Amino acid sequence: MTALFARRAVLGLAATALAAAAGLATAQGNEIRIAHIYSKTGPLEAYGKQTATGFMMGLEYATQGTMTVAGKKLVVLERDDQGKPDVGKSLLAAAYGDDKVDLAVGPTSSGVALAMLPVAEEYKKILLVEPAVADSITGDKWNKYIFRTGRNSSQDAISNAVALDKEGTVVATLAQDYAFGRDGVAAFKGALRKAKLVHEEYLPTNTTDFTAGAQRLFDALKDQPGRKVIFIIWAGAGNPFKIADLDPKRYGIEIATGGNILPAMVNYKQFPGMEGATYYYFGIPKNPVNEWLVANHYKKFQTPPDFFTAGGMAAGMAVVEALTKTNGDTGTNKLIKTMEGMRFQTPKGEMTFRAEDHQAMQSMYHFKIKNDPAFAWGVPELVREIRPIEMQVPIRNKR
Repeated sequence: MTALFARRAVLGLAATALAAAAGLATAQGNEIRIAHIYSKTGPLEAYGKQTATGFMMGLEYATQGTMTVAGKKLVVLERDDQGKPDVGKSLLAAAYGDDKVDLAVGPTSSGVALAMLPVAEEYKKILLVEPAVADSITGDKWNKYIFRTGRNSSQDAISNAVALDKEGTVVATLAQDYAFGRDGVAAFKGALRKAKLVHEEYLPTNTTDFTAGAQRLFDALKDQPGRKVIFIIWAGAGNPFKIADLDPKRYGIEIATGGNILPAMVNYKQFPGMEGATYYYFGIPKNPVNEWLVANHYKKFQTPPDFFTAGGMAAGMAVVEALTKTNGDTGTNKLIKTMEGMRFQTPKGEMTFRAEDHQAMQSMYHFKIKNDPAFAWGVPELVREIRPIEMQVPIRNKR
């Protein structure tokens, strides 16, 4: 009797396990699992948190609050890469392999993204890059599983060249010494047609004392004829605008930069009239998606949406658009075929995934800074929208 009871108990446990497995399979069959891997902590934490907020708002908007596509529930698994390439790589492998996600979104850092690209290729799963910027992500390190809603360094550079690329202008650059900074400068240099670039200054990502770098920049520019500009490409910690305290104006040197998050743009208040180009500022795009984002972000957080919030929302809307077009089919080849050339709405208006390298073609915004006492930051007033057709963004993936 004891042996018989034990055998029945084992059979009962096996049946329970099979039922649980079947239930899990059924649950997963009714789910679309998405890994969002980003910098919850680390030097780019502020960017990562904005992206996460925007991504969830994008899913909410695009599904009209249901968080379902084709009758399947969207399940988002958030993971913190801490801004570390090895951590991001491991998390993506675990998401694809152990968590059985259908696709992944992220990361925040270009260095992390470059470590993650081969993992997407190994597992043959989509990685939708947002907001990492380095050109090489959709360039020489690209593979067919990579799509990007975020802008790339060339889009940043070409749009900023609109503001600065004039005859008689001499430029020196200040950037961080890693993929984001170096790719950004390379793209900016490649976009210049009339202005002359005379010096490139690269500093560690954790730099707090900019004195030595500033002196090298001043020395490179001070004796040059014409308009003299230091163009800054910087992300995360550190305040490169401290070089203004060293009085570059005594040499007739101006400071210029692209857009950034609102806390960083507090520094822009000291540069009224400064021109550049930005990916997003909440007061610039005029369309229903951006109106919804601004209104709902104010309602939830009592603040306007920021630079990376818009990018996260674009990624969320791209995911829903693709899944809607496949009627919930998460097969990788079906998704790739659907997403290549796909047009989708975002807070910036329409974006299109370029078929050749899966980079999202999108507008950028030429701005001039206004010092408005109603805002804590320098307000980027629109000079004009630079449409995708105006930017000859190079295809660099050698596909």
